[in-house]
Amino acid sequence: MTLLSSRLSLGAGPRKVVVKDTIDIAGLPTCAGSESLADAPPAATHAEIVERTLNAGYHIVGKANLHELAFGMTGINAWTGTPENPRYPTLIPGGSSSGSAAAVAAGLADIGIGTDTGGSIRVPAACCGVYGFKPTFGRLSRHGVMPAESSLDCVGPLASDLGVLVEFMAAVDPDFRLPQKSSPAVLGCVDVNAEPAIWSSIEGQLRRAELTRGSATLPLMAEAFEAAMVIINRETFRACETLLATGKVGADVARRLEAAALTTDAELKEAERIRRAFIAGVDEALERHDVLVLPTLPHFPMTVQEALAGQQDLKISSLVRPFNLSGHPALAIPLDAQQALPVSMQLVGRRGDDAGVCRAAYQLMGQALPAPQEQQTGEKHATVHR
Repeated sequence: MTLLSSRLSLGAGPRKVVVKDTIDIAGLPTCAGSESLADAPPAATHAEIVERTLNAGYHIVGKANLHELAFGMTGINAWTGTPENPRYPTLIPGGSSSGSAAAVAAGLADIGIGTDTGGSIRVPAACCGVYGFKPTFGRLSRHGVMPAESSLDCVGPLASDLGVLVEFMAAVDPDFRLPQKSSPAVLGCVDVNAEPAIWSSIEGQLRRAELTRGSATLPLMAEAFEAAMVIINRETFRACETLLATGKVGADVARRLEAAALTTDAELKEAERIRRAFIAGVDEALERHDVLVLPTLPHFPMTVQEALAGQQDLKISSLVRPFNLSGHPALAIPLDAQQALPVSMQLVGRRGDDAGVCRAAYQLMGQALPAPQEQQTGEKHATVHR
């Protein structure tokens, strides 16, 4: 696994955090894993999420690698090197927040801060067997995050432990608090296509949890996936068009950007129509259920060799990307699988009810809710080592 800045180092003390290299840390360049930004000047100020992380007493130990320009799902990177998937070494680490997930899975950090525009936190979390949380759109500030403008992208954490993830959310978001007394969550299982072995593991966890559940339908899932692809293509091309012109963007990302340039205004208008309809459909399903349950990935990740040989798999985000379009909070939960392959369950909650999603996760995993003081970090001890 590659941590991009040698000027940051591991150290003892408070919980350790790695920060995706699309997020500004004052005094360090933000290169987004791309040679086209190799000469970027150091950031003048911290991104707001970095400032909040430091003020809460966390210890930033590195900037994390990623799929170049955060525009890919495999996590490979020819320029900086591809992070190794610590728990499933033959498989891709997932993208785009590959380094953040790999650092957490390897035990190099307690928290990985990533970004999620089309599943870029939840997909690598699923591939590497850790938790990954995409908050409600706009809940955590994107100030100081690349690209500067996005209608899909969210900043969020990855962690090996649910309690550590919840603790971080409470530390950087003063409005995030788990309810201490609450009734069991009512689950809505969304009927989607996924490999039988994945559904089998999820069904086993649901049976063990013994929570009330029903069926939920989201008939526009496929359309929402395509609409989110249209929007990410238009917004990413606009953000990276000048970088493409340098000729220094990697071949896989350059091809996607060139194709994205062909996105039409008519396609964008239709995508926004679908966005509105899909939001209404998800909101309606959540009127009857506290959270929606479905797989994070529709199938198991490809091998690193397949990815390095040029194989693409944007469909791996087919069950996560729609909730970037809608803006609902979504949590990827690693499950124990019978086979030596990663299985992840996704919970989706009402917009703004981020704590409710995490509450349901505790109940589903049979874990006791933490005491209020355990939802916050303690001593203020902000450090970034250079």
